[in-house]
Amino acid sequence: MHTLQTNESATPVPLLDLKAQYTALRDEIHAAMGRVIESQHFILGPEVEALEREVAAYSHCKYGIGVSSGTDALLVALMAIDLQPGDEVITTPYTFFATAGSIVRLGGRPVFVDIDPRTYNIDPAGIEAVITPRTKAIMPVHLFGQMADMDPIMAIAEQHGLTVIEDAAQAIGAEYKGRRAGSIGHLGCFSFFPSKNLGGFGDGGMVTTNDSDLADKVKLLRGHGARPKYYHKVVGGNFRLDALQAAVLRVKLNYLDEWTAARQCNAERYRQLFAAASVDAGLPYDVGFGRHIYNQFVIRSERRDALMAYLKAHQIGTEIYYPVPMHLQECFAELGHRSGDFSFSESAALHTLAIPVYPELSDDMIKAVVTAFSQFWEA
Repeated sequence: MHTLQTNESATPVPLLDLKAQYTALRDEIHAAMGRVIESQHFILGPEVEALEREVAAYSHCKYGIGVSSGTDALLVALMAIDLQPGDEVITTPYTFFATAGSIVRLGGRPVFVDIDPRTYNIDPAGIEAVITPRTKAIMPVHLFGQMADMDPIMAIAEQHGLTVIEDAAQAIGAEYKGRRAGSIGHLGCFSFFPSKNLGGFGDGGMVTTNDSDLADKVKLLRGHGARPKYYHKVVGGNFRLDALQAAVLRVKLNYLDEWTAARQCNAERYRQLFAAASVDAGLPYDVGFGRHIYNQFVIRSERRDALMAYLKAHQIGTEIYYPVPMHLQECFAELGHRSGDFSFSESAALHTLAIPVYPELSDDMIKAVVTAFSQFWEA
């Protein structure tokens, strides 16, 4: 049994410290926000258009369309491919709610395929078996900052005439065999939620594509389907990105590669220290496809809950991503799934835990995390 003892003298290690990031950029961010305030142009406009160009270029895409959130990016992408009630979208049950929720909101049916237990991303080997005449799209999720295995997914999609929508909410700048997240599928969807590697001061998102027709459709849909104003060609929604968010994100985008490098260094430092301490922490598996951006650093333990409680008692921040897979969520009961249907996703939900990896972590803070792990296993 582990006796939980708090360590009042230890320096807290939060899961994420956005204040540290903001402090370093305060003057630049205030200037950018001041520019928008002085212009009094708050919805779409030049700041949003500039961010769209910059994120599209960063993601190796021709087009970027700024939207109101990562969730709305998924929703409007599905609307752009004319998802109809009863249409099926193949995706993973081990993800944030918005992935499956956006499908159901449009009357579609999420069809789940279990994950690769090493990467936590959808296993392409299970996709073809669940394709039916109602299948409209495949929505792989690039979870925790590492891209799904896209070549077989794209090959299956091409063979069956399916659209691929990349849920890249956690993967801006991640790479697969030299190609960036959001550039491989027909559409890519990003989130700028504050905790993301590129996070705003509220909700925000982006849809990327290399298809001019899809880009035009998404742009039309995000503004109530109106073109020109008050003349509505289709029924869209209010999915517009605020100019203030765009201005903040433009400042932060300049530092994103630097922050990603710091996250990668922190991840490598964890690997070194855990190895030196002979602690088997179930560290993230890097499949070697390319650039892993470590939106989260997720470990795995059969004693996850006890470990989490121990770390909390020692002022180390953690989070469970995600405690209940989508197929077992109450709101999706009508899909008819039960425990055991997707065993790898269920195991991940029971045994994984995110620990701090944000760029501003000091070496002493990383050592404190590893020391706490060692003490937990020695107790």
